[in-house]
Amino acid sequence: QVQLIESGGGLVQAGGSLRLSCAAPGRSFSSYSMGWFRQAPGKEREFVAAISWGGGTTDYADSVKGRFTISRDNAKNAVYLQMNSLQPEDTAVYYCASDPTFYGRAWYGSGYWGQGTQVTVSS
Repeated sequence: QVQLIESGGGLVQAGGSLRLSCAAPGRSFSSYSMGWFRQAPGKEREFVAAISWGGGTTDYADSVKGRFTISRDNAKNAVYLQMNSLQPEDTAVYYCASDPTFYGRAWYGSGYWGQGTQVTVSS
């Protein structure tokens, strides 16, 4: 069954910005932690960012800290990832995930997952 749906991916030039969205049409994730992961060509999936159910706690991978911002809107049952100063190394398929527990950067593979959205950054 479809649980999480990502959108907003696309092609952008280096230095540009993009905002990803994740929606959960099947159920409410208001009491769940939410996060973003990515997988670049030829590499393993890696943690990008996470946010607690109330939005008061966030965590980021060192590679995106200061450039990416995760946020959520529980009324809309959605989570977002604002990506600024994008670089070619940010090129990857980005996945949205949800889990009852907030793991931060220690989060690996548990919970509900979306299908992913492609982000490509040109030089």
